[in-house]
Amino acid sequence: MRGSKHRGGAVATDPVCGMTVDSGTAVSFERGGELHYFCCEGCRTAFAADPDRYLRAADASFAQRGHGPAMERAPAAVQAHDASSTDGNRTAASTRSTTSAVWTCPMHPEIRREVPGACPICGMALEALEPTAEEGDNKELASMTRRFWIGVALTTPLLVAMVAEFVPASDPMRLLGHTALAWSQLVLATPVVVWCGAPFFARGWQSVVNRSPNMFTLIALGTGAAWLYSVLATVAPGALPPSFRGAGGAPPLYFESAAVIVTLVLLGQVLELRARAQTSGAIRALLKLAPKIAHRVGNDGHEHDVALDAVASGDTLRVRPGENVPVDGVVLDGASHVDESLLTGEPGPVSKARGAQLSAGTTNGSGTLLMYAERVGRDTLLAQIVRLVAQAQRSRAPVQRLADRVSAWFVPGVVAVAVAAAAVWALVGPAPQAANALLAAVSVLIIACPCALGLATPMSTAARSRAC
Repeated sequence: MRGSKHRGGAVATDPVCGMTVDSGTAVSFERGGELHYFCCEGCRTAFAADPDRYLRAADASFAQRGHGPAMERAPAAVQAHDASSTDGNRTAASTRSTTSAVWTCPMHPEIRREVPGACPICGMALEALEPTAEEGDNKELASMTRRFWIGVALTTPLLVAMVAEFVPASDPMRLLGHTALAWSQLVLATPVVVWCGAPFFARGWQSVVNRSPNMFTLIALGTGAAWLYSVLATVAPGALPPSFRGAGGAPPLYFESAAVIVTLVLLGQVLELRARAQTSGAIRALLKLAPKIAHRVGNDGHEHDVALDAVASGDTLRVRPGENVPVDGVVLDGASHVDESLLTGEPGPVSKARGAQLSAGTTNGSGTLLMYAERVGRDTLLAQIVRLVAQAQRSRAPVQRLADRVSAWFVPGVVAVAVAAAAVWALVGPAPQAANALLAAVSVLIIACPCALGLATPMSTAARSRAC
């Protein structure tokens, strides 16, 4: 522990924010047999996450202690600033940095969760409400991309076989026979529907449980019905009535329809997730404009490197040549030119002198500035821009809202029509009534499957993202 005796007790320096603390009352953290003391629990948590980062900065500050330049006198308004208020703001800033993240759904912003997961309404992966500069793994995009390419590899032979039926010389029905062709299609289509399309069935089931029918409800019903019917026609073709058999006496199969629908919807999901990932990359680029370390000048004129989260309103900071401004504030001393093209689009740097305003994320020129911090953390102009971009990313396009409204009525209508068709065939249809009723219901569900909607809506979202 670095420190000294003060008023009969040991004092130490907080390695995160640089404050002097009493070891008898401060919170502590042990690392490598050495105790480190902190002004608050927030600084302790930040230190525990990455001790080496703060120890390196503390070592540099400790080595230079007592040799820093004297701080120039600030304006009267700054001199009158209450030190106790500054400490309170610093503690509040540290507390804000450790606040638990909130996760929300891009399609349903009313959903709020304290842990990541899936939206209970649509099944989409939840996103962090407050974006961060750290680039995490986009597991949903990776999963959808892997499922899409496997779906393409297995669906392509099914499409080739379907097209080849129109060329007598290469008709797979004549070359292989119905039984061999049916079983080969079953082997190819089953992984596409069951594994590649598993997220759609999960979302469709969630929509039923939460009584919020959507596009995935119909996709799950349509592809599931087509696959189940085709499996029945392959495994037990004799169970189907003769009226549903083709010219060769074999019932038709819909394996390729189910596989193609799943693959197309997966393509739409990949396009949408990539568009959202590009927007997230732009947000991270904005966040990285703010430096992670600020040079805080104490009342004794000594300069300490502290984490950006430890900076509070009222602190005096030094901005060195070529560095980015850490927070919003006003120039106390010095002169330089600052590149503000991030905010204003102005191509040339803007001259800054005593009393001029500074914004977080802008780039200092060749001069050194001493600034008074006014707005820190989420209150800076840069943080507000990031929140607006993140909010725009989570907002739904008009076509998405229209699709939700249509699905809310279309899904129950399709199910009602399928049940009515099955009832009519079961009551007044030709024998065998049960088989005819089942096939009539399956036909309605397959035809109503919104494969185009599953591709058109994500494409509109991707185009909207590029336009922004």
